[in-house]
Amino acid sequence: LTSTICSLAPDVPSIGQAYSKNSDSITVEFTEVSGATSYILRAESKTGDFFKESTVSSSPGTMVELQPYTDYVLSVMSVNLGGRSQPSYPTEARTVVMAPNLNTSSPTNGTILVTWDPVKDAVLYTLVIIREGSNTRLKLNTTDTTVKFDNLEPGTTYCIKGTAWDSEGRTGDDVTVCQITRPQSPDVTHVQVTPGRALGIAVFWSQVRGANLYLVWTSNGQNCSTENSYCYINPADCGQNHSVYVIAYNDAGPSSPSEPANYITCGYIIPGNCSVMWDGVPLVEYYMAFIKRDDGMETFCNTSLTTCPFSCMCGYTYLTTVFPYNQAGSSPYGHVRNYTTIPCCPLDVMIKLVSTETLEVMWTPVKGAELYETTAAQTKDVIHCNDTAPVCALSDLSCNTAYSVTVTPCSDLRGCNRTCKPQTHETAPCTPEILNMTQTNSSTYRILFTTPNTPNTNYTITATGRYDRQSCQSTNSSCVLTQLPCGSVYEVTAVATTAVGKSLPGFSKTLETGPCCPMSVNVTQVTQAMTNVTWSPSTGARSFITSLTSPRGYAKCHTLDTHCLMGCITCGTNYSVNLEAISSTGQKSECKYRGFSSSACCPTGVKLYRRTNNTLRVYWRSLGPQIYNHTVELYGTGANYTCMAAAGSMYCDIQEETCGDVYTVVAAPVEKYGSKVTFCQPRTYSVPCPGSNAGMGTYHLIPKTMIVTH
Repeated sequence: LTSTICSLAPDVPSIGQAYSKNSDSITVEFTEVSGATSYILRAESKTGDFFKESTVSSSPGTMVELQPYTDYVLSVMSVNLGGRSQPSYPTEARTVVMAPNLNTSSPTNGTILVTWDPVKDAVLYTLVIIREGSNTRLKLNTTDTTVKFDNLEPGTTYCIKGTAWDSEGRTGDDVTVCQITRPQSPDVTHVQVTPGRALGIAVFWSQVRGANLYLVWTSNGQNCSTENSYCYINPADCGQNHSVYVIAYNDAGPSSPSEPANYITCGYIIPGNCSVMWDGVPLVEYYMAFIKRDDGMETFCNTSLTTCPFSCMCGYTYLTTVFPYNQAGSSPYGHVRNYTTIPCCPLDVMIKLVSTETLEVMWTPVKGAELYETTAAQTKDVIHCNDTAPVCALSDLSCNTAYSVTVTPCSDLRGCNRTCKPQTHETAPCTPEILNMTQTNSSTYRILFTTPNTPNTNYTITATGRYDRQSCQSTNSSCVLTQLPCGSVYEVTAVATTAVGKSLPGFSKTLETGPCCPMSVNVTQVTQAMTNVTWSPSTGARSFITSLTSPRGYAKCHTLDTHCLMGCITCGTNYSVNLEAISSTGQKSECKYRGFSSSACCPTGVKLYRRTNNTLRVYWRSLGPQIYNHTVELYGTGANYTCMAAAGSMYCDIQEETCGDVYTVVAAPVEKYGSKVTFCQPRTYSVPCPGSNAGMGTYHLIPKTMIVTH
């Protein structure tokens, strides 16, 4: 009896979603089917050049070893003893971009520089920095491939996580790197000369965070390195002046050097800091050490040790000898050794300003000095004087600058004493220069100038004229000169003043005030259309432009004189009177005066008529408003006649006494205060007697003769 068991392949699963969280993998979520013992994930490239299957036990399953930012077609099949099912309905998914490869460094103790190569298909990068031991994070988005983080703590480790984004807004892989910042500069706390047979120095400093090594350098090229906060340098030459500085190191690199600390190897100024040292000899019970100073002072010590301290001063030479003693007595001979301490620092250095940019330095000669070096820190310690004389001039300095001047005594035996304290003195202020001068009103000018000195420097502007001097002061870049008279010329200069003195005066500039306006202007009408304008002399003016202006027109003349004849005048019109005074250099002053009213207009069309009752009628036409009375004057060979016509009337009748006369007729308006216009033109008429052949009826127009006076 045979039995056969048939197993069927399981059902086809379906994909729920496929996504990528890493640049080399895609995760597929699918429905699990009954009877399946495992599942096969299949990934194919859309171009057909990639095919891979991977077995997973359940959902979700992850396909690995894929390429970054690449499109794949994914399907899943269920598997049991009966075989595998058909592939599910396929779905597409794309892997994310790779993480940037971050490179970090620390250029200074407060910065970290992060760089990376561009990531293919990435459009944005995100960096997150966190300090070790802190929960505070700083997040930064950028499209660049370089980022510099500032204001960090020295000697501190920071971790930076970097992520790239694709154009669909998906983040790719992330990477984290850690970087320590460079250490802070250590501070030298103490430099000690270590006595003994081999003279040396011990250098102490304060340890700084994050440093794992310290390197100590002296100014003469000696060094030592250690992980501790001190180290020793041997040997050191006695009587020398040097400086020492310390550099801290960690994995990021060195710190900046510390501030240099000066030290002297023996030869101290303070008494009690010198010692005589010698090698011990056998069979000795005690030693006698004798020390004699070059001025005759002598001291000694009795000791069983091999050292003898004694009081020493700077600038002296000491002669020393040591005799060993025992019960048999002293040795017959002791070697004499001499030692000269370094020269003393001058204590009475005086600095004074002898010119705007020169400082004179003087001091009293000191013990032990054969030469003096004078330097200023602001000139990079260039030696300005290297002389035996106790005086030095520092010239060609910068103005308005404080100089730290050091006088260093030197000797051939012990070199120079570099521990002398500097003295500070400031040079004179820098010279200001006038930039611009602007007139604000008739007698006031604003002066604009440079301010090349420190704040709160006082500036004085002085205007010097032929007869007077004006000045103003300011701590800003401008000041105002007031009460400058018209028609004057001033030389204007600027001077700066500080506590140390005055600057040199700046280059002067000429300020010419506008010419004075004439005190009076007189306008006289010569004819109905012409006036004569005169004015008083004007200080500072060479020429004048005079103008008479009205709504009906204007008249103008330009002259070198103090008078001007002007035409184009309209009768019966109010004019404004203006005068412009001009100097020889073109300076102008605008002058305004009381207005001028031209005279009333002379009548026109003047005619003479005879009437039947032996009267004569003078007739005219008036120009302008008829507001003036008119006077008529007839001058004949036998008699003269006058009549008045009221305002608005255009004729005047005169009783004739003798006929057959020749008359000169003048008709003129009478102005407000009874004055007659004097420049109206006369006309001459011949008047025949009645009944002559010239008569033409009751009223006759007397013909105008050819004789007309003007």
